[in-house]
Amino acid sequence: MSQALVEKFYRAFQARDGAAMTLCYHANAQFSDPGFPHLKGAEVGAMWRMLTSRAQKFSLEFDRVEVSGDQGSAHWVARYEFSGTGRMVENHIRSEFVFKDGLIIQQSDYFDFWKWSAQALGLPGRLFGWSGLFRRKVQAQAAKNLQGFMAKERK
Repeated sequence: MSQALVEKFYRAFQARDGAAMTLCYHANAQFSDPGFPHLKGAEVGAMWRMLTSRAQKFSLEFDRVEVSGDQGSAHWVARYEFSGTGRMVENHIRSEFVFKDGLIIQQSDYFDFWKWSAQALGLPGRLFGWSGLFRRKVQAQAAKNLQGFMAKERK
């Protein structure tokens, strides 16, 4: 069941269907990655709906889906135009999952933030992407964007 759930999640992602991705999560889900480190509940699905609705020149490949009991993992590569700069990004990500009640209750995504920031943000990312202060600034902007998106969805 969980293997099929992970594959369903990534197929929805490939189709840029944030609503279908949201249905793969438990109501009490938690998500973290270098850009969105502490999402909970409704924020998780909203993040995917925001990202998929804004995605330009987007493609995604996934493989190495492995599931054992209530845990799983996958590798995926996203290629897209970063909306903030118009720069192309190729991001290699490892996801780790925990499942509960047939849904994703926890997801942790890992990628090289410096490499991502260099691609997405250009020279500032190359120069400062290693810095915790720079990372926190990017996270704060991502959180602001997500809160704005969620406010628009509520209207």
